Amino acid sequence: MMEKIKKLILDTVAEAVIEEKQKLTVTVEPKKLHLLVQTLRDNKTHSFDYLVNLTGVDRGEELGVDYLLCSSADLSKEVVLKTGTSDRENPLLYSITDLFETAHFNEREVFALLGIRFINNPDMRKFFLNADWVGYPLRKDYDPNPELNPVSIESKDMVDIAPRILETSDGKLVEEFVNIFEDDDYIINIGPQHPSTHGVMHFRTSLDGEIVKKIDVHSGYIHRGIEKLSESLTYPQILHFTDRLDYLSANINRHALCMCVEKAIDIEVPERAQYIRVIMDELTRIDSHLLAWSAMTHDLGATTAFIYGMREREIILDIFDKTCGGRLIINQNVIGGVMFDIYADFQKDVKAFIPYMRKKLIEYDRFFSHNVIALGRTQGVGFMSKDEAISYAVTGPAGRASDWSCDIRKHIPYSLYNQVEFKEILRKEGDAYARYLNRLDEIEESLHIIEQLIDNIPQGDFCAKTKAIIKLPEGEYYERVEAAKGEFGVFIESRGDKFPYRLKFRSPSMALVSAMPLICQGEKIADLIGIGGSMDYVIPDIDR
Repeated sequence: MMEKIKKLILDTVAEAVIEEKQKLTVTVEPKKLHLLVQTLRDNKTHSFDYLVNLTGVDRGEELGVDYLLCSSADLSKEVVLKTGTSDRENPLLYSITDLFETAHFNEREVFALLGIRFINNPDMRKFFLNADWVGYPLRKDYDPNPELNPVSIESKDMVDIAPRILETSDGKLVEEFVNIFEDDDYIINIGPQHPSTHGVMHFRTSLDGEIVKKIDVHSGYIHRGIEKLSESLTYPQILHFTDRLDYLSANINRHALCMCVEKAIDIEVPERAQYIRVIMDELTRIDSHLLAWSAMTHDLGATTAFIYGMREREIILDIFDKTCGGRLIINQNVIGGVMFDIYADFQKDVKAFIPYMRKKLIEYDRFFSHNVIALGRTQGVGFMSKDEAISYAVTGPAGRASDWSCDIRKHIPYSLYNQVEFKEILRKEGDAYARYLNRLDEIEESLHIIEQLIDNIPQGDFCAKTKAIIKLPEGEYYERVEAAKGEFGVFIESRGDKFPYRLKFRSPSMALVSAMPLICQGEKIADLIGIGGSMDYVIPDIDR
């Protein structure tokens, strides 16, 4: 199949450079990028219609972007497109926002952090950073002098005007400014206070009476520069950052980074460690889904349900605590295996939790899932179609609620996932209720996975021996896993040093939030918070 794809690429752009790397990699000049992306997306035989990741990189000689595309029907079919510009004073590339909705926020992120502007992007405001921020943090020549960007406690007015660069029919570039809202729009601010927005998120929301007309997403209130910090740290030192992205998928995120490094330097992880990792990953998934369920029910006014969910989650946290000393931040996975072996009663505790949790799932179904008020607030509310989920790159339970099969554990099995049996939970309704039900059903599937592994943990080492200083060979590496909220990815570009030249985390929550303006439009303002709860995003996962 990939030979046909290569032929299609060269038939479209004859001068494209194709390389057989970890993933099929194609370098193309900026003016031909859009044509090639569109051709790959619209190819009927093997459509590369899912933009997994868009990563800006300062390559030294040029400022560039890497695009990871794959087929929504088979996530294992992948191709990487690369382009760039040598103009560091006024770097311009072409937008693909007309092809993929998820490109909007991703291109704005690249602009904020590397200064690349995208021609034909309808909104070229900086994402994460203020418009007046001096410098571009992910450039290698960035000056971090705090005097250039002093901390201010003065309140600033919101500017609802977006710059953009358009290419006219005769090939000229025209810069213009457009209003985000109409002049007579009534605008309210949802956030950036924490309650009900699942983190420090800010939705500028225009209303027609009590109906949502438009949402303008503002992020970056807790941006910590994790990707920039990683450029000066060793790979073992970077591990703890993954725990602090989606802290409810801490163990899974760290697993992804470990696997990325392990595959790059051919470390064979002991089988015992693989068992421990997957069991802990699935406990982490249950932990996350319980909090998602609890928070969503609380958003809808059901305080009792919230307390019940926290009650069950506490049992998992106790197991984590006894395993590695962590409850929220689970520093268990390390390069080569796991940091701590399981404690004496680990299997006993986990096996006792499985039937207990199954009884509670029945209880949840009985007292909330069919509540007439809950149904009225979720069924038919916040609709997202399958095509929209793919275009916005919405994965995880939310994407599968729109009938998109996107579970990385099924499409690209890693660790032990090709040795266990479980169902991928899919629903066709695409509404808040389908997303709600998906998480409860996925808890049952996680219990089923754990059940198959818990009595079969082999003896042996729980961590492989590794060098004191880990250096990755020069190259680009990418690892994809199924985190609780969707696809989590780790991209590393190495120049052969003990620290990465560029590291990028693919955030499932950023895609989830990007779809909020779509699925909230036309809904009542009272339902906005419940819709957000059904998407289950976590803000630190976005504000990297």
